[in-house]
Amino acid sequence: MKPKTKMQKEVARLSTTLKSISATQIDWAFTHCVEHIGYRTKKGNITCSDCGHKWQSKSALCDSLEGCTCPKCGAELKVQDTRKRTNKETQYFSVITVCKGYQVIRVSQVRCESKKGEPMKFFCSEVVQRWISPNGIVTDMALLRGFNFYYCDTWAWESQMEVRPHNSLYDDVVAWGNVYPKMKIVPQLKRNGFKGDFHGISPIRLFKSLLSDPRIETLMKSGEIEDMRYFISNPRNADELWTSYLIAKRHHYSINNLSMWCDYLRMLQTLGQDLRNPKNICPEDFIEAHDKANRKIEAKRERERAAERRRWEIENREREQQRLLQEKKNEEDFINLKSKFFGLIITDEEISVKVLESIDEYYNEGKVQNICVFGSGYYKKADTLILSARIGDEIIETVEVDLRTLKVVQCHGKHNQDTEYHDRIINLVNSNVHLTIEKGPRYSN
Repeated sequence: MKPKTKMQKEVARLSTTLKSISATQIDWAFTHCVEHIGYRTKKGNITCSDCGHKWQSKSALCDSLEGCTCPKCGAELKVQDTRKRTNKETQYFSVITVCKGYQVIRVSQVRCESKKGEPMKFFCSEVVQRWISPNGIVTDMALLRGFNFYYCDTWAWESQMEVRPHNSLYDDVVAWGNVYPKMKIVPQLKRNGFKGDFHGISPIRLFKSLLSDPRIETLMKSGEIEDMRYFISNPRNADELWTSYLIAKRHHYSINNLSMWCDYLRMLQTLGQDLRNPKNICPEDFIEAHDKANRKIEAKRERERAAERRRWEIENREREQQRLLQEKKNEEDFINLKSKFFGLIITDEEISVKVLESIDEYYNEGKVQNICVFGSGYYKKADTLILSARIGDEIIETVEVDLRTLKVVQCHGKHNQDTEYHDRIINLVNSNVHLTIEKGPRYSN
């Protein structure tokens, strides 16, 4: 990516002036970052993964518990009983240095390949540089990532170290790796309380926080390390509850569990309590106060749920009233459209074909036959007449007649399947529907 800002251009220029990772640093990474294995067979023969030397072990139990030392290269080995002959490992380590006022974290990937009986092959390549300005702004220099984004160790080795958009992996490789013990630190970090101990925090997160957040500086200098770690990991609580935290400290209130205490303050906030009142935020019996606040929250939520249920019931009743009104209107519209056909029956003495005379009859017809005569609102269609073909009380097929042509449009039985009476019903309706309408409500063939 081409540098755009003044800072990016400066970092890109300064990056070219950095010396390569030194042989001493690489040797340290080889010793401390990868696993050194002694491959042991059932016969007690141990092979060094570093140099390939093989020897007979004389203290199997001690080797298993404490490891052993290769008599040839002096490597401290972790003994493994295995038939495995090869091992590949990838790790990261960081070199922390300074360049023209910037705190720089240089991250290198180390890879080792060991084959039983052969010297280990070791590779080291710088992959990421994190440049931190005196005010805590970070600019990333890195190699290009490979196309397999789901595999963290995929780097395009032929690419150049360039300014890149931030990638969370850049944070990860710093957090995962060991740190070379000889560090160069900018004066601002020393001034803000950093003395070489990261306190279990990723270097990049600690440096950014110390340079950009006076609250973290305050906690570092006062020795409140656990509180500092919490606020770095929970910046929202640091932003919103810091004033309450200072008030509690001024009143010499002992916060034994900061996470739980912040949760307690969140509950007080929900309850509308003043978070600057020491009586609220510094209870004598914290557990009792926490549980009491939690009970009030639960009661408040229950009241809210009850109110929501009442609102839903009211809205549901209103919807039901609207539905009933709509149904009444639909029924009135249906009667206006189709009442002149009520009582119409066509019969051949065995099969009777009658007009459906209410919306309920449309519903029952659709339910019994498992068809969409009700769901698709056929009762609303002005140019359509629906008839039910039956033998006795049993529905055989449902018939749609086009009132403009007085012809059957469709005729189907249950599940829209045709019955043995299909053609007979169609012929009966087509032959008689116009006569039925002309002569009166009932006509027999």
